[in-house]
Amino acid sequence: MVDRNLENFYERLERIDTINGSGGAFEALGTLGRSHYAAVKPPRRRVFWLRPLAFILCAFLLMKGGLHAELGNDIYNERLAVLANGTAVERAGAWVLSADVATLAISARLRPYLR
Repeated sequence: MVDRNLENFYERLERIDTINGSGGAFEALGTLGRSHYAAVKPPRRRVFWLRPLAFILCAFLLMKGGLHAELGNDIYNERLAVLANGTAVERAGAWVLSADVATLAISARLRPYLR
């Protein structure tokens, strides 16, 4: 005696195996199924300019602090005064190179190693 429900069950299992073998699958709503992980997603856009900009800023501050530590406060300020009396580009350079809090802190840390 053959159970008709059992035959339907095995036929359904064969269909599911065929579908799964060809790459398809059943996914319940609200779950992370195969299509979630296999889907081609656009790559995340990263801000590539931020890291090099921070590196350049840190390198500039280190250079400025090292220069201040090497020359000393008096000579550094004399050279800035000479730049401040020059052309517009030299005045802008004097403003950029003026000793700020970060420059003085870096200079204080580097001074024992340079003298």
